[in-house]
Amino acid sequence: MYRYVLFDLDGTLTDPGEGITNSVMHALRRMGIDPPEREALYPFIGPPLLESFAKYYGITGEDGLRAVAYYREYYRDRGIFENRVIEGIPALLEALTAAGCQCVLATAKPLHFAAQILEHYHLDGYFAHTAGASMDSSKTEKPMIVADALALCGAGAGEAVMVGDRYNDVEGAHANGIPCIGVLFGYGTRAELTEAGADFIAEGPAAVRRLVLEEG
Repeated sequence: MYRYVLFDLDGTLTDPGEGITNSVMHALRRMGIDPPEREALYPFIGPPLLESFAKYYGITGEDGLRAVAYYREYYRDRGIFENRVIEGIPALLEALTAAGCQCVLATAKPLHFAAQILEHYHLDGYFAHTAGASMDSSKTEKPMIVADALALCGAGAGEAVMVGDRYNDVEGAHANGIPCIGVLFGYGTRAELTEAGADFIAEGPAAVRRLVLEEG
């Protein structure tokens, strides 16, 4: 059993597809760009916003910071709650907590927003610690956030595992010497997670429970 279980938020605990894509559409319009269909914006879910605006639209530097600010115009009041808890997640968190695991949030979302989401959906009580990105974009990379999460809980070698749905979750875990369970109920594909080097693949929350309790 892994004693400490680090969880990504978007696409792992909740499905934020509507809110995040609506926020990206708002930002693109404010930048003078006609947004595509919603599904074309799903790759924005998970990685840092600055990275995604640069990767998919070539928006960098000061323009990138402006795009993030426009994104948050919509997200802070509306997009944040255009969201839903993924089916089976409360039961997973309950089971892990009952088994003696300590759940820790490790998200590339600004911690301010992440805390609001956990509280709004009554998930905050399951988490002993929360680590997230900074609002000023100085800390957005997953390796730094996973390092913060591990420091907060004091996890030793072999005691922790990361659970996430995108390549950056795998990269963040491996940069800190811990394995990653890639989940298929979020926005990353099996191919993406496999290519990133996920140590395990879970099709649903029940599989995450089994891997945490039996593999650690």
